[in-house]
Amino acid sequence: MLYDDAFLARLEDGLRSALPTWNVDETAKLSLLTISENATFLVDDVKGGRRLVLRVHRPAYHSDEEISSELEWIEALRSAGVIATPAPIHARDGRLLATFFDGETQRNAVAFEFMSGRAPDETGGEAGDLARWYGHLGEISARLHAHSRAWSPPGGFVRKTWTFDTIIGPNAYWGDWRAALGLDAAGRAVLEKAAARLHRETAALGTAPDRFGLIHADMRAANLLVDGDRLGVIDFDDCGFSWFAYDFAASISFIEAEPIVPELMAAWLDGYARVAPLDAGQAAALPMLVMLRRMQLTAWIASHSETPTGQSTGPAYTAGTVDLAERYLTADFLKGVA
Repeated sequence: MLYDDAFLARLEDGLRSALPTWNVDETAKLSLLTISENATFLVDDVKGGRRLVLRVHRPAYHSDEEISSELEWIEALRSAGVIATPAPIHARDGRLLATFFDGETQRNAVAFEFMSGRAPDETGGEAGDLARWYGHLGEISARLHAHSRAWSPPGGFVRKTWTFDTIIGPNAYWGDWRAALGLDAAGRAVLEKAAARLHRETAALGTAPDRFGLIHADMRAANLLVDGDRLGVIDFDDCGFSWFAYDFAASISFIEAEPIVPELMAAWLDGYARVAPLDAGQAAALPMLVMLRRMQLTAWIASHSETPTGQSTGPAYTAGTVDLAERYLTADFLKGVA
């Protein structure tokens, strides 16, 4: 298990010794925030009077150039006032990408300003009504996509490209959906049919520059921070080149089957239209892309079964994917929304 207690203790010890990299005293309080693709820590630097978030990268996923490119885009978005997102913090040597040794492996790590807030609550708690925030998210997405179309990345910029082939196809970055936890022969047959249809429909959608470019690719509720009227967006770790409409599909990750999803889709489209309407072809593709994302996450859970998300979802999520695929194949999936 990659993120077992012994590993996390070793990782924390290595990271603590690296705190001076960001001009933080080694006695600062270090707390684990999340474990997903990476391990993320909160640093309370009492002596320095600041808080920051450190992201320790899983080895062999992103190259140094990919991580640096993510941070370059974040800085460009912040400079243009496109989005509220934490600033990357430069190390004392001026670099954004730092490394440290955890006792066994050399690790990449990056630091960000701490951003206040909490995830919007789909039950309508203190963080407000989720559909209202998804309207704001639609506006943010439209602004981000407009920036993506107009921006000229610097030389050496490289991020992953998310297409059918790399999402659930033969070169899928997150593994083969056929290895899904608890998937039986009947379920596999349904998902094979869904995958074949998704292959056809993504090909028909195409990758013209009006619909395909640099996107965040993970603006789900867990990566949104509400503070008053501000909706902040964090975690650009999955940003890459894909369909602009895929940003909505990713935004409902893990809640695809919830009854509120049609309302969230309508709110997102309304918000998007307040900046620039999404054309009919892309809007009609939203349900299809939701199914594509669901199958991608099903593969991710299998290939990351050691994570808290993998452990808490497992076979039940696979069964839900098969159910959604049956609805998708019978045209009873988010029908009439887009």
